Amino acid sequence: MQRSLEQRMAIKFCVKLEKSAAKTIPMLKKAFGVDCLSDRQIFRWHKAKTQPSAKAEGWEDVNDENRAGRPSISSSDDNVNRVRDLLNTDRRLSVRLISETLDITKTIVHEIVSGSLGMRKVCAKLVPKPCVIDYMACFVVSPSSTVLDIF
Repeated sequence: MQRSLEQRMAIKFCVKLEKSAAKTIPMLKKAFGVDCLSDRQIFRWHKAKTQPSAKAEGWEDVNDENRAGRPSISSSDDNVNRVRDLLNTDRRLSVRLISETLDITKTIVHEIVSGSLGMRKVCAKLVPKPCVIDYMACFVVSPSSTVLDIF
């Protein structure tokens, strides 16, 4: 992203020097090599900078515009605390049931449980990850033992 910003500034500089797009492309390819914008992008930026309506359309600024879309605020501290409190009451709850109870999407609940709280599902219970390792150590079987010896 930083390289793209530098290249847009270079295009703006070439426009101010009244260089054509055809002369700008080889200079950018020499300066940026493999990371250079495509020829089409260079022509597009060059054309936008040379038009008088460029300022009116916001093409004067070389910085990236804000992206559209909803920000991810669902995994806020409040939601993490709500999920933690619900899991402390009953560790056997599924992600689906937690999401329905708290009215949070399943993907966010899964992200909170596995990422923020560091838990995994073991035998129908959500437990902290270090406990999973201890639990799995119970099932380490030596090659000489048989199935009947284990149970």
